Amino acid sequence: MSDMTGADLVDLDLSADTKEAAARALAERMAARGRVTDLEGFLADVAAREAQLPTGLDGGIGIPHCRSEHVTAPTLAFGRSARGIDFGAADGPADLVFLIAAPAGADDAHLTILSSLARQLMNAEFTDALRAVADPARAAALIRGEEPAAGDEDSAERASADGEDSVAAPAAASAVAATAPATGEPQPSAAPEPPFRIVAVTSCPTGIAHTYMAAESLENAAREAGVEIVVETQGSAGFERLEPEVIAAADGVILAHDVPVREKDRFAGKPTVDTGVKAAVNRPGELIGEVRAKAARGEATAGGAAGSAGTAAATPVERGGEPGEGYGTKLRKWLMSGVSYMVPFVAAGGLLIALGFAIGGYEIDKAPSVTDHFAWAQADSWAALFFQIGGVAFAFLVPVLAGYIAYGMADRPGLVPGFVGGSIALTVNAGFLGGLAAGLISGAVVLAVQRVRIPKALRGIMPVVVIPLISAAVVGFLMFVVIGKPIASAQEAMTDWLDGLSGANAVLLGALVGLMMCFDLGGPVNKVAYTFATAGIAVSDPSDSAMKIMAAVMAAGMVPPLAMALATTVRARLFNAAERENGKAAWVLGASFISEGAIPFAAADPLRVIPSSMVGGAVTGALSMAFDATLRAPHGGIFVVPLIGNPLLYLVAVAAGVCVTTALVIALKGLRKQARDSVTRGPGDADPSTRTPGAKQPVSA
Repeated sequence: MSDMTGADLVDLDLSADTKEAAARALAERMAARGRVTDLEGFLADVAAREAQLPTGLDGGIGIPHCRSEHVTAPTLAFGRSARGIDFGAADGPADLVFLIAAPAGADDAHLTILSSLARQLMNAEFTDALRAVADPARAAALIRGEEPAAGDEDSAERASADGEDSVAAPAAASAVAATAPATGEPQPSAAPEPPFRIVAVTSCPTGIAHTYMAAESLENAAREAGVEIVVETQGSAGFERLEPEVIAAADGVILAHDVPVREKDRFAGKPTVDTGVKAAVNRPGELIGEVRAKAARGEATAGGAAGSAGTAAATPVERGGEPGEGYGTKLRKWLMSGVSYMVPFVAAGGLLIALGFAIGGYEIDKAPSVTDHFAWAQADSWAALFFQIGGVAFAFLVPVLAGYIAYGMADRPGLVPGFVGGSIALTVNAGFLGGLAAGLISGAVVLAVQRVRIPKALRGIMPVVVIPLISAAVVGFLMFVVIGKPIASAQEAMTDWLDGLSGANAVLLGALVGLMMCFDLGGPVNKVAYTFATAGIAVSDPSDSAMKIMAAVMAAGMVPPLAMALATTVRARLFNAAERENGKAAWVLGASFISEGAIPFAAADPLRVIPSSMVGGAVTGALSMAFDATLRAPHGGIFVVPLIGNPLLYLVAVAAGVCVTTALVIALKGLRKQARDSVTRGPGDADPSTRTPGAKQPVSA
């Protein structure tokens, strides 16, 4: 590890007040050593990783880290702050900051060393020594493991062993876990029963720090609790699968992850605690206690069902939320699970219907079934075919929405009642509101059934017979007899309200959906606006108001990526090399109505990019409604312009929003650059414009 850090990468008097400033100060040391080729590009990658999950840990530790193409070799910089810096940890600011940089294609040996350091951060003597050290060279030596932390030579020896052996290997974790029962070998009578056995998996988005810190934390807590644990670290250094016999012998499972667990079906049928990776770092003892309590109650994942769902790892909600999350947060995740599965049906069905109208005209909805009449050489037959296929796809929207909301809540057992409830919502004309209600009710019913204590002999038929039967019957009764009709009335009232929108009210609605589309660029708020629009056109004969809303939503969603592309073109010097490259791709993404094309820019500079995008989106949404532009297709961007009502004015609305956002971004970034330059020059420095001609000037980053 000697080549990864050194005294020049240590700042024992880190003066930064924010995590962004701290990352910049440490990254500048890396750049000075030649380990970072593009400072701004690297900091953008750090910010993007930080946006995924805060990197603060209990105990006053911050570990910003990322993989980046702007890093030449694995590098670690360390800073110590007297005032503390907020990295999002529950117990307050961090005074020890480790910036870990790994190349995009780092080799496993280097990543294993970095993971060994991550484990050492769980050692209190190690962190205490770093707080007390007064010399940067000694601090670097401590980090490299070249001298033991004061009063803990045994810990240093264990850290050295971790550096030599791959911490990703479950065998190493097993050896650590075995130290607890080993003390009882001379007195076998003292332990008549075998210890409780746990297998665990840890993983995080980058697989560098949290993955291995969580493993170390779980192993330490297991030793204190007298529990055997074997941890599979699914990190950047790869992972070695737990042996099947180890899993078979386990009494419980802990899955601490922020990315899907690979081969999750291996753990089906066992008491399982499924949580985020930071929970394993901060409160491992609670997780061990929770899985032991589940085992005592006889709770287990259902047969192969849960495992199969975990293997697919397609749903955005693999669990009901982290412990401590509010109901609102869980509800948002459940709803987004349904929406994410519904969107492909919306896109395919809507585009096929729009294509049918484009070829056959707006009377194509009255064409006979193509099963009765289809002429290969007639355009109208093809138009009818596209329209009818699209209609069939649209018929799945509400059942899919309800089914996968229930899936997000209760995993695979929620699918049957969810789909049944969604289909009933269509039958009673309850529409999308009925689908939302059916999905939530289905998930709640399944969760309630799963809480009932049943004999072990019946557990095998629960996911196949009992749960589908009971949940489908309960949901069907509620939708047909109790809530279906009231929801249908509410759906009809909302449709009538939309049909009555005109003038200023319609323009204000356009501005609102424009703001929502640009607020989080593909996130929950964006999806709410998009789902609201698609719900209006997901019928055989959508109203004019519904098609206007769909047009406004798509127009506003195109604004952020197109504006970022234009800004990187007209004022390239305000953006780093990575952003300029992303700007080229943003042209295509924006034109295709993929709002996520602006995410790299928003992640790097959210306070300037997001408000600017929202203003431009509001302008575009309002203008689209004012111009009475309509759209039957739910997706497609400029490629469905021929299907848009008032297409020229529609493009004017998009262009206006793009220009507004571009101007705001350039102005705000320009002000920031001027402020940064004035700070860099200092009050006594001459302005660059007054310097002697011919003198070398610093090049702007």
